[in-house]
Amino acid sequence: MRLGDVVNQGATRYGKPLDGVRVLALEQMQALPYATQLLARLGADVVKIESPRGGDSGRGSLPAMTDPAGRRVGATFLRNNLDKRSLAIDLKNPAGRELVLRLAPRFDVFAENFKSGALGRLGLGYDDVAAAHPRCVYLSVSGFGNTGGSPYADWPAYAAIAEAMSGIYDFKREGDRPPVASPVGALGDIGTGLFGVIGILAALRHRDRTGEGQYVDVAMLDAMVAMTDIVTNFWSMGLRGGQLGPLIMHGFRAADGWFILQVGREHQFEALARLVGREAWLTDPRFATRQGWLDHLDSEIRPAVEEWAAGRSKVAAAEAMSRVGLAAGPCLSDEDVVGDPHVALRHMLVELPRTDGVDQPVLIPGNPIKMSKVAEGPETRVPWLGEHTDAVLSSELGLDPGQLAALRAAGAIA
Repeated sequence: MRLGDVVNQGATRYGKPLDGVRVLALEQMQALPYATQLLARLGADVVKIESPRGGDSGRGSLPAMTDPAGRRVGATFLRNNLDKRSLAIDLKNPAGRELVLRLAPRFDVFAENFKSGALGRLGLGYDDVAAAHPRCVYLSVSGFGNTGGSPYADWPAYAAIAEAMSGIYDFKREGDRPPVASPVGALGDIGTGLFGVIGILAALRHRDRTGEGQYVDVAMLDAMVAMTDIVTNFWSMGLRGGQLGPLIMHGFRAADGWFILQVGREHQFEALARLVGREAWLTDPRFATRQGWLDHLDSEIRPAVEEWAAGRSKVAAAEAMSRVGLAAGPCLSDEDVVGDPHVALRHMLVELPRTDGVDQPVLIPGNPIKMSKVAEGPETRVPWLGEHTDAVLSSELGLDPGQLAALRAAGAIA
């Protein structure tokens, strides 16, 4: 889907569910920017405040493209900032801080993902903003939370750090091999961002009922403990050191790659045995229990399944298994995903044209929330650094060109 396209034209008459909700975001990298991009896709007006010195640190990531002014715009920024406007304000400048406090009452949500306590030290913490705007919903996203006194409160954190501390890396580590970092991309960022969105929507609903704003505090480590629930749950049930329950959930080789098969119930094992021509398994005492399946996975089950799959593609193998009620799916390559018919039909890739002469557009995941009375799109490109500074400050605060020039000369805006 190209930027500017609208899908489900008939739903445009309903508007977006978050039309009228306004978000002021002091954000960087991915956890909060992903959350606010999702809010924007659902109709919220998101205004992003960035440092005049390079902006959101996600702009500095690699790979990157260059914007029309020749500045680098990194992949992390490109995939998390559609449908937003950008203001360049120096939060360390007293005049810049004052601008933010003046803007806050114009917005429903004030959201930040700085290191724990950082905005409080700048005079932009919850108490500061609530004093100017008592009805404000204030969201903080950080590695270890701003409330509760975590022993890690002073630690910087990216997604991989919170993921590691959730226990899932060690849970999945094999033998003496080092843990694999970020095995599924930015789970720590996107997962935390989703909890942030839930917190905002719940707090807005609470405000609708009571008229009161509140503080929403989301820690990346908390989000990861929630999402990697098997680590602690299995430990409590007697499985230790990464043990899993008796379950076939493994990769098998087909003619052109790998597919994943999950078998955890007896009727599924029966379907597998019949599909691959091993009905004898059904009366073999070695396979009478689920643990027996695992005990003989590599010696018996894997060779039989891979012999059956040797003349089939990974997609064809998964299709054949699906027809008999087995859950299986191909391990798609990056190119496979880009060309996948499901991804296309569900509009799960958005094309952002590049501004530096490269023909291949940047691909950004679409909105996975499909609603019958909400049209997808149209979406707008990511903002260039400070692109909307003058327009927003003029429309929201009534600043005239002379006042804007004075603020720029003082280094408060850019």
